[in-house]
Amino acid sequence: MLLRQLEYLVALARARHFAKAARACYVSQPALSEGIRKLEEELGVPLVQRGRRFDGFTPEGERVVLWAQRILADRDAMRGEIQALRAGLSGRLRIGTVPTASTAVALLTQPFCAANPLATVQVFADLQAEEIVNRLRTYELDAAVTYHSSIAAHDFKFVPLYRERYVLLTQRSAPDSGPAEISWEEAAQYPLCLLHPMMQGRQVLDAVFETVGVSVTPRVETDSIASLFAQVRAGQWASIVPHAWLHVFGVPTGMRAVPLVRPVRTEHIGLVLPAREPVSVIGQALIDVVGRAGIVDTLERLPHQPPHGDTSFGAQP
Repeated sequence: MLLRQLEYLVALARARHFAKAARACYVSQPALSEGIRKLEEELGVPLVQRGRRFDGFTPEGERVVLWAQRILADRDAMRGEIQALRAGLSGRLRIGTVPTASTAVALLTQPFCAANPLATVQVFADLQAEEIVNRLRTYELDAAVTYHSSIAAHDFKFVPLYRERYVLLTQRSAPDSGPAEISWEEAAQYPLCLLHPMMQGRQVLDAVFETVGVSVTPRVETDSIASLFAQVRAGQWASIVPHAWLHVFGVPTGMRAVPLVRPVRTEHIGLVLPAREPVSVIGQALIDVVGRAGIVDTLERLPHQPPHGDTSFGAQP
């Protein structure tokens, strides 16, 4: 069995098309097909359902693809560790994030790059929680930042980062107007712009509204936290955003960010890596950064306080 044959199989799993997989491997289509055929002969089972085009994998093929992905990931991890021992950590860190946690990724990549000047980072932003799970399983991501609840049922390594909590973002109608905090039931009465219902960040909010016995029907939905801020800026809407995003935008002039209470809802956000021992050298380097990043303290400091000092946030519950 050759590693190249496993590469062909993994490329076919990603492309779901023989010609595209061959191009990804920089070989001809007959060469790729022959390599997979020899792998089938060695294993003694058909791996690919063949027709006039790619029709999927056999049950045995699906299992072999998983093993191939793991073997190739271990090969890459071994190469990375040897390179790190010889000349320092290099290579590319591939990290994904759900939209609500993008701020935490930014706080990790800077110290990671400072500690590993030969390494580069590729951030896959705005991934859905399910997509993160799939990419970690297939070793297409080295790490991700996401909700603990989305990976609790999976065998991944989880490193806690912070607890996400929520604020109601509204236009400021007067210099010192409005309550210092607001209940979820009261927030439901505002004309809301929220994340798309398929996104976990939105599903968390819907669960809280259901707990307090109210439902919301937002007039505007989006898949972008930045878009929520822009919609509130337009003047008609209010929104519910993660407190961590105030680290990026502060509380913009003319807006108020009011803590949501009754109940105070928080969600565990953490760094997630594939469950493998030993941890890849690039993954361990990222874990080492967590302890020095001071994410909780940083997210509690707002870079731009609104005038009149009417927004105040204490330590997270």
